[in-house]
Amino acid sequence: MGTETPVKPRTGRPGSGSGHGDPCHVIVLNDNHNTFEHVAATLARYIPGVDKARGMEFANKIHQAGQARVWSGQREQAELYWEQLKGAGLTMAPLA
Repeated sequence: MGTETPVKPRTGRPGSGSGHGDPCHVIVLNDNHNTFEHVAATLARYIPGVDKARGMEFANKIHQAGQARVWSGQREQAELYWEQLKGAGLTMAPLA
């Protein structure tokens, strides 16, 4: 007679970022100390699929809207990108 660990059902939408719920969002906030060029270069350096031109698009959106979601996906990867961007001096919203 063995003991079995009950299997917990998955929650959230199938195919979402973590497999266990909604994707995690990395959001950069507007600030008064980072230049457009620094924001664009930093995003291009750390976020996959973002080149300098796309980084400038994000920088403009951050400036105009006050923030921009620059990446969404699994929480572990989101935490890495969040730490890298914050470490480079960008102003970050809490992971959402």
